[in-house]
Amino acid sequence: MSTDVKERYSDADLAEFKALIQQKIEKAQEQLEIYQNAYKNDGNNGTDDTSPTFKAFEEGSETMSKEANSQLAIRQEKFIRDLKNALLRIQNKTYGICRVTGKLIAKERLLLVPHATLSIEAKNMQK
Repeated sequence: MSTDVKERYSDADLAEFKALIQQKIEKAQEQLEIYQNAYKNDGNNGTDDTSPTFKAFEEGSETMSKEANSQLAIRQEKFIRDLKNALLRIQNKTYGICRVTGKLIAKERLLLVPHATLSIEAKNMQK
């Protein structure tokens, strides 16, 4: 009894997704390091001898920049966590199965958003 509907991705497909996700984790961790270094850095550019007005502006800008980098770092950490969860789903052979419909998520979608847990159909139902 054969059905046209696949219940899960083949081991070969899962291996392909795993390699893609591992590459993305590596790049994401490099980017995270850049963000973390940017907001941990005190950013003293030797402006001590410039006018107080400029110094105040510089400090305000620096604070905003640190906050922005901190937010980017938080988003990047979540992205890495989502990718690592996708690796667990690959290990459990549940990767690529929509958590709402139970159907397979299109391979094209997973190649673009490898940590996706919803099919386009389920995503549209949320709107």
